Amino acid sequence: MAASPPGAKKRKLDYMVDQTVFDEFMKAVSRKGFAPQIILEQAMKKFTQTGQL
Repeated sequence: MAASPPGAKKRKLDYMVDQTVFDEFMKAVSRKGFAPQIILEQAMKKFTQTGQL
């Protein structure tokens, strides 16, 4: 039997965010048709690479 490659490890984030900021973010993301976790993952990756958002 061939072994399958391991899946990506995921971590749950639990942060307190202002309700209006969260609502605006969710509206903007849904209007563009993206998933919020994808946007956050890309922002984190870019920040670790460049130090900027």
